Amino acid sequence: MATERSFIEEFLSGLVDVRVHPMMGEYVLYCREKSVGCICDNRVYIKITPQSKRYLDGCAEVPPYLGAKPRYLVEKTDKEWMQEMLFAVADGLPAPKPKKK
Repeated sequence: MATERSFIEEFLSGLVDVRVHPMMGEYVLYCREKSVGCICDNRVYIKITPQSKRYLDGCAEVPPYLGAKPRYLVEKTDKEWMQEMLFAVADGLPAPKPKKK
């Protein structure tokens, strides 16, 4: 089952500096231009980092697709909490490497 566009639109509504990019039939989740997770099969998965652990400790750690590293499966829908958590995770990740020309 692929992620529905309506799920993406609902997820992104009200979030600031968050976007998705289609990749291999699903979506990579970016916050402040850093990859913080993915959306697969209408589910949100967040990278396991010290920052995400503070917010998601106790959540299931599962791979979003076969062969992927485990990530936190986020089932909470509170937008204010989600925004705070995404900013914390993004701020804890290194800056993306510059693209070669």
